Amino acid sequence: MRPHQKSLTEVLLVGNPNAGKSTLFNALTGGNAKVGNWHGVTVGEVSRTARLGERELSVTDLPGLYSLNAMSMEEKRAVGYLSSHPSAFLLFVCECASLPRALPLFKELSKGRRCALVLTKKRQFERAGGKVDGSVLSALLGTEVLFSEGLKRKELLRAVFRLTEGGGELKEGELGSAYRPQTEELSRSDKLLTDGRFALPLFFGLLLFVFWLTFAPGLLGDFLKSQIDGFFSKTLAGYAAKIPSPVLRGFLADGILKGVGAVLCFVPQIFLLFTALLLLEESGLLSRLALLTDGFFGKIGLSGRAVFSLLMGFGCTSTAILTTRGLDDKEIQRRAILCLPYIPCSAKLPVFLTLSSAFFENPFPAAVLLYALGVGLSLAAALLFKRETPPFVMELAPLQIPRLGFVAKSLFFQLKQFIIKLGTVILAFFLASWLLSSFNWRWQYCGVEESMFAPVGMNDWKIAYAALSGLIAKENVAGALELFYGGFPYSAQSAFAFAVFLLCCSPCVSAIAASAGELGWKRALLNAFLQTVSALLMSYLAYFLLTGGWGYVFLLILPPLALFLLKRHEKIHRKRGKLAQKLHG
Repeated sequence: MRPHQKSLTEVLLVGNPNAGKSTLFNALTGGNAKVGNWHGVTVGEVSRTARLGERELSVTDLPGLYSLNAMSMEEKRAVGYLSSHPSAFLLFVCECASLPRALPLFKELSKGRRCALVLTKKRQFERAGGKVDGSVLSALLGTEVLFSEGLKRKELLRAVFRLTEGGGELKEGELGSAYRPQTEELSRSDKLLTDGRFALPLFFGLLLFVFWLTFAPGLLGDFLKSQIDGFFSKTLAGYAAKIPSPVLRGFLADGILKGVGAVLCFVPQIFLLFTALLLLEESGLLSRLALLTDGFFGKIGLSGRAVFSLLMGFGCTSTAILTTRGLDDKEIQRRAILCLPYIPCSAKLPVFLTLSSAFFENPFPAAVLLYALGVGLSLAAALLFKRETPPFVMELAPLQIPRLGFVAKSLFFQLKQFIIKLGTVILAFFLASWLLSSFNWRWQYCGVEESMFAPVGMNDWKIAYAALSGLIAKENVAGALELFYGGFPYSAQSAFAFAVFLLCCSPCVSAIAASAGELGWKRALLNAFLQTVSALLMSYLAYFLLTGGWGYVFLLILPPLALFLLKRHEKIHRKRGKLAQKLHG
């Protein structure tokens, strides 16, 4: 029987958004909490144990907040957690430059509880002409003050353990000579990057350059893809072809090499996109893009903050859905979650490039076309369900040179997650597909048309199966097409229609689960169903447009047009009802 274990001291990391709480959390615990140089990165509490020898602490990273009178969903979540943990030790994390603005919140939070102040980004503050004296500030505030920058992990852990053992209650005091503010004038670069005439063309030019580098023939992304593809399809397949046993040869060549190779060869292009997104976040450009695009997003029923989630959607839909907790209200969050499945995630990239070879010799314009179509459909969905939006308030992150160590660590973490997914769920799916398509019900090795997947009244079950496999993971679609056909076997029109279906259909199960966590299972499943039905109609529409079936196009346009007119009528009727209530009240 185990002896009774003493409960751990609980430490809560609190403070304004973008203060460095998640960076401190990762440094203390060795965790991988999402960090970034923009508002609302931490959207829910994250807990982990910090250890130094035999000593342990329970550390919790909370979403950023400005006041205990919470407005946004992330602030309400932080305030609720603080209220339910009154005895926890507080580490109030604050940028040196934001100290005067953050001190009122610090004083309010620390009343009646043990706390300490952790200051971040000291070097950046001093380069801008500021100065802060930690010892004087500590004496004036009556609490411990720690500068986290430049400390190694063990030094940081020792300091935090010392703070939790000796940190006291806050006493009243004046800031006095402990602090000299930085210069307030905007730099020339910041003036340019908040001017839409210069910044917006720059942002879109950077995105286009990233797409060109990633997809254009002969450039870095395409070159690395061809090298990995050749290694699997030629080198390893050549060794597998020498195996005498047909079952073992089919198991390795078709069950593993075809499927895994078809997905793994796209890793360089996926990680080029991830690198661009991380650099955009880390440099501070992403928050400026949000500021510049708020006017546009406000017109379609979202807000400037939505640009964070939409750009995250290019990486992973389920992760992007989680970031929507940082949006201003529940209605905006619901609309953003409804829009996100139309943003092409990195898992759809292998499928698009596999299909694009059927209707484009050069994959670059094909990829740009499909990505642009996805973004357009996402914005159209937001406009269709538009409602009034609250005022836009956001912390503008400071400009900085991206930390290469942070970018490399984040990329390594993403690579590890992808390899784990590839080696478990995706590999298991490919092996099950090979098994069911290579054996009949008497467990005899046979051709695909005699297998357990033999057609049951369908024209081509393999296409339907490949499409449905995307519910598990979108990468499966490319592997299934390679397993059954060695590519897409039909016309360019069919390939484009199939790509449109995959672009618009329900996201994978992990994204549906993330959506359920935010909206509930009923709404998440309803959204997934409606998206899949609309995807089917969109794929028919795309095919008929390309093949000249204009009569069918007219029939397909009628239902959404009727829905739009009914929705508009309902909106007008609802407004009149509110007016009538006011008149009779």
